Amino acid sequence: MKSLMSLNVLSNRIRPALTIIAGSTAGVLLTALQAFALPQEQILEKLDPLLVFTLADAQGAPLVALPPDGKKGNPTAGIFMSKKDAEGLLENLRKNNPEVAKNVSVLTVSMAEIYQLQMKAVEKKSPMVFAFVPTREQVASAVELLKASGQKDAKTFPGTPVFAARAGKDKSFLTMPQPKDGKPVIPFFFNKEQLQPLLDDLKKQQPELAATVDIQVFPFEGVLDAMKNRKEPGLEQVVLVPSPEALTLLQEASKAAAAQKKK
Repeated sequence: MKSLMSLNVLSNRIRPALTIIAGSTAGVLLTALQAFALPQEQILEKLDPLLVFTLADAQGAPLVALPPDGKKGNPTAGIFMSKKDAEGLLENLRKNNPEVAKNVSVLTVSMAEIYQLQMKAVEKKSPMVFAFVPTREQVASAVELLKASGQKDAKTFPGTPVFAARAGKDKSFLTMPQPKDGKPVIPFFFNKEQLQPLLDDLKKQQPELAATVDIQVFPFEGVLDAMKNRKEPGLEQVVLVPSPEALTLLQEASKAAAAQKKK
């Protein structure tokens, strides 16, 4: 049986761009990751398994928040990383504006669909903005890492956090084999706690190396922007891992589809 955690080091071409301390700003990350960028087809393939949630009307169009009267700003659609958070917003809407809320529901969509909508909005020069909304728990975990890296006054995180682990003297990113072909990939998690089973596995196999592990945090928005900026190889090793909540929903959908086929 293959180990959950492989310790393959990255190539010299890849390593320098991702070995960024947890305290890096979104701007620094964006510059550092640009050498990784991928073709659109690969970006969509990486984003497709990621489920996100938004409020939508009866026609399935995202509910848009407009700037207050007299204020400047773009119409914004909230894209939630957690279904519970989206449901919480809908509940507040039902209390505060029941007339609007009666035709609104929580819509589950693929991140790939949101990405395509973003691209279309840019092409059409639409003012529409899609704002990703991370969970408070993961933002808190990201802020803890920023403080641990030296940013003692950090109070928030600039974006939606994704987490990865490094180890060794050269601080290479840890990889894990893909189930389908065994090829090493670099997992980026939307939930910091998902790293723990991999680190536990590493500790059992190579405790000395495990002692050198540190966890890095990056803004997902910066990673996504880097993926689409240039057509150079490298980021193909990065895999975005859905949150436990999203994985459960994917499994439920898969079981429902299988049951439907049997009918």
